[in-house]
Amino acid sequence: MTENQNAACYFVDRHRNGSRADHVAFQEAAGTERAITYADLATETDLVANAFANAGIAREERALMLVLDQIEFPLIFWGALKAGVVPVPVNTLLSTDVYRAILEDSRATSVFVSHELASVILPALQDNPNIKTTVVIGGAPLDGVSSFDTFMQGATPQSAIVSSQDETAFWLYSSGSTGQPKGVRHVHAALKATADTYGEHVLRITQDDVIFSAAKLFFAYGLGNGMTFPMSVGATTILFHGRPTPETVCDVLDRTKPTIFCGVPTLFAALVHHFETTPQPNAPLRRCISAGEALPEEIGKKWKGLWGVDILDGVGSTEMLHIFLSNTPDDVVYGTSGKAVPGYAIRLVDENNHDVNVGGIGELLVKGQSSADGYWNNRHKSRSTFEGEWTRTGDKYELSDTGRLIYCGRTDDMFKVSGIWVSPFEIEQALVSHPAILEAAVVAKQDEEGLDKPHAFVVLKSAQNADCIPHLKDYIKDKIGKWKYPRWIDVVDELPKTATGKIQRFKLRG
Repeated sequence: MTENQNAACYFVDRHRNGSRADHVAFQEAAGTERAITYADLATETDLVANAFANAGIAREERALMLVLDQIEFPLIFWGALKAGVVPVPVNTLLSTDVYRAILEDSRATSVFVSHELASVILPALQDNPNIKTTVVIGGAPLDGVSSFDTFMQGATPQSAIVSSQDETAFWLYSSGSTGQPKGVRHVHAALKATADTYGEHVLRITQDDVIFSAAKLFFAYGLGNGMTFPMSVGATTILFHGRPTPETVCDVLDRTKPTIFCGVPTLFAALVHHFETTPQPNAPLRRCISAGEALPEEIGKKWKGLWGVDILDGVGSTEMLHIFLSNTPDDVVYGTSGKAVPGYAIRLVDENNHDVNVGGIGELLVKGQSSADGYWNNRHKSRSTFEGEWTRTGDKYELSDTGRLIYCGRTDDMFKVSGIWVSPFEIEQALVSHPAILEAAVVAKQDEEGLDKPHAFVVLKSAQNADCIPHLKDYIKDKIGKWKYPRWIDVVDELPKTATGKIQRFKLRG
């Protein structure tokens, strides 16, 4: 008999009995403080699988999940996998029109939505002929839709459907940092592949860890942090569905005492600034990680000085499911993205697809078992991104003489000044090293002669810091070189970002 390679067997049912059965798998950190053990998670997801069948939602049909970070998220996600239904977690901060486009693109036949978000997506369901079932989680009953309790009525335990490791398990939609989100299809084996590589060799998570990821579960990075890695070893995840501000994050850190904290550079920068005037929370952190954007060197060093714990800066993507290039606990060099995670291979190639030499800049390609099966309904983009075993990331890096990679920017963000490539990220790092600057983004802008020059947008730590602006150009000249300084500097209240914290530089070029 062929072993069932359904990912739910490894991540959920493997912990049903034995020492991990009574260990808390998920604990909510807002309001009710609900929690669920691994044994109960296995039982409840068996029931969810049967509820899908009772609702007439068949194998390979898509179930859109507009669900906050709450216990129902893992119940629905793993219950869907057990039923052979394909869960599609989506960004919880989009507009009705974008949800309508995703529903039409995915042809989802069911929708699961947290009550707090129902008013945004329900209008997008009107006149959609594909939707069979709409389920609202929590809150007061709503007309024309089922509650989660109603969806579960009459369900009996159902074992995970037998699946191949190469069968599509779930979709994620890309963050849209460069435009419209794309449906990314991942197979069952991809989840364990990230646990066996980054989870085991870089994060080095254990059953005794408590992990808190400010990045939400709908985000590939957050999905790994909050489900894949802790569930691979039977650890505990703190679920927080609120907005991750410095104040709310500090409250969660203080109350739940995580040992691992997962953030993004903009949040780490805001926290470092927050701790200039506010005491740090009491949390036994032993590991901190960052992804989504490259971590500025200045922020990493300040965090280490405050906590005595390094931030392991890494690079991942929705297409690769999690981090494949990273600093490691025993090898941290701030200002670099580290080296390939064990289990992955990387290349830096020029515009002719030739490997670049030390000191050269090229596009990053990666090969590993967590690579997506392609984009949904986007053959042209799939062909240009997935080249055999290699995936093009669209990121430009410089190869150092130590083999470490230094982030330069997205391929679309790079530009030349006086015939020499300029890294927007290098200028941004220099800007945020100034004590008055909280965040920065740099794009190309043409001068009166039609030549590209750096144009900077900065967020000040406070309005009182505005007097630094006339001196910033000279500061950058001294820091990284006279020809790299921004010719224009605009002060803005905030930078345009995706919900996952990535700066949308294309919105600044207009």
